[in-house]
Amino acid sequence: MNADAKMGMGMPANMSMAMMKIQVDKQVVPAGKVTFEVTNTSKAAVHEMIVVPVTDPKKTTLPYISNENRVDEDAAGHLGEVSELDPGKSGSLTLDLKPGFYAVFCNIPDHFMNGMWATIKVQ
Repeated sequence: MNADAKMGMGMPANMSMAMMKIQVDKQVVPAGKVTFEVTNTSKAAVHEMIVVPVTDPKKTTLPYISNENRVDEDAAGHLGEVSELDPGKSGSLTLDLKPGFYAVFCNIPDHFMNGMWATIKVQ
């Protein structure tokens, strides 16, 4: 992992160089109850998945606490999460989402800035 990576959401980075990622199976989902089935496919690292609303997925940057190497979840509008999952483990989260854009990301220190985020559109 690169502690100096700047691959967080809304940053001008070459995401093909990202060392981590969140892969979503659907980038567009209907409004209402949305269930996130999350699996940590890593063989060694603990991960989590947090959901926050975003205005524009191409321009929004999430509030970042540099000295902690993580997103400020409360300031970002934390809606829910699948807490820390050990390698190979799974969990789920169901939220009632309104139309708009949402970011999903791992907030284990350094993971977000190393590219571990994705966006979805709810319509």
